Amino acid sequence: MNHLLIVAAGGAIGAGLRHLVGLGALRFLGSAFPAGTMTVNIAGSFLMGALVAWLALKADITGWPGMVFGSGQNMRLFLATGLLGGFTTFSAFSLDALLLWERGEAGMAALYVLGSVVLSLAGLFAGLALVRALI
Repeated sequence: MNHLLIVAAGGAIGAGLRHLVGLGALRFLGSAFPAGTMTVNIAGSFLMGALVAWLALKADITGWPGMVFGSGQNMRLFLATGLLGGFTTFSAFSLDALLLWERGEAGMAALYVLGSVVLSLAGLFAGLALVRALI
């Protein structure tokens, strides 16, 4: 249960930040292009890469991470799953694709990327069509 609260707290902050970036992009760039979504996807993916590298290299060192979160696992849950997951799920998608690629599973990585994009769009269209047909 403690892990769920850690993820939820990070997710709330990430979702709030995503909303603020979207509002800022709308205000300064207008609504002709989804710049807010693109910004959080790119920034979230960059931050996920930096975080994963930092956690792999530094999270077990005694000090700040342990004092604030109690463990590297809690920090990963708060920052990666919670905050960045709430900010953009695209960062998690990008990390999953990269991990497949780095394991030498290029075909599986390509299938994951293509399948995720195509099937997510298909799911959106199907849900939209269903509700439009019912209403």
